[in-house]
Amino acid sequence: MHKDKGDHHHHLRGVVRSHSEPALKDKSSYTPSTSFAAIGHYNDNNLFFEEEESETSCEDSDVRRFDEEEDSSWISWFCNQKGNEFFCEVDDDYILDDFNRSGLRNQVPFYDYALDMILDVESSDIDGTLHDHEQNNLIESAAEMLYGLIHARYITTTKGISAMLEKYRNYDFGRCPRVNCNKQRCLPVGESDIPRLTTVKIYCPRCEDIYSPQSRHQEQIDGAYFGTTFPHLFFLTYGHLKPEKTSQNYAPRIFGFKVHKK
Repeated sequence: MHKDKGDHHHHLRGVVRSHSEPALKDKSSYTPSTSFAAIGHYNDNNLFFEEEESETSCEDSDVRRFDEEEDSSWISWFCNQKGNEFFCEVDDDYILDDFNRSGLRNQVPFYDYALDMILDVESSDIDGTLHDHEQNNLIESAAEMLYGLIHARYITTTKGISAMLEKYRNYDFGRCPRVNCNKQRCLPVGESDIPRLTTVKIYCPRCEDIYSPQSRHQEQIDGAYFGTTFPHLFFLTYGHLKPEKTSQNYAPRIFGFKVHKK
């Protein structure tokens, strides 16, 4: 049974905290949204965060609101939010396999809460600490981060690449902005596999360069949620889809004469 999505900010779904989880009331464990608008700076090898108002805040973004349909899963809801077009739906069976989540517990705050939210697992609020709106938002952000890091692994599997193939065919990842690439389909790529370093980019297989996504919503997404491997493994798997590298280059001219380089 799913709870009413409208009650999401008042009752978290699937909350079973292990003894290793930090207490929700501990403000020192505060981690803001995985949106890059909330990221601050590095200092002495520790990452500090600064809260900022952004277009992806819970008040003014679709990413913070559940679909009205009660039978919609969290994963389906998340992938259908505006700005999340790059994500495919990861199979529950893949997420349930502990091996596929190896090492993520140390990277994601409120790990058990986040995992339960992703899998739509419900439990009673035993200690009565889950009714704080701000803390609910922290767990929701943790769920987005956990899903993103799992997603980066999933899209390098056979089923994951197949799911991304359909999105590639539908131009869900956009087209290359370079004129001489003739609107070539692109794929999402990260410049790093470490979260909170860079935002997602789109990779053009024709000019073999990367560009910023056209949507300002997609520019907020962490590049680690797609990783550095995916587009290259994709074209290794589907070699027949890789276009020939373009031989066209823009030639600067002055009154019809090419400008020669010194």
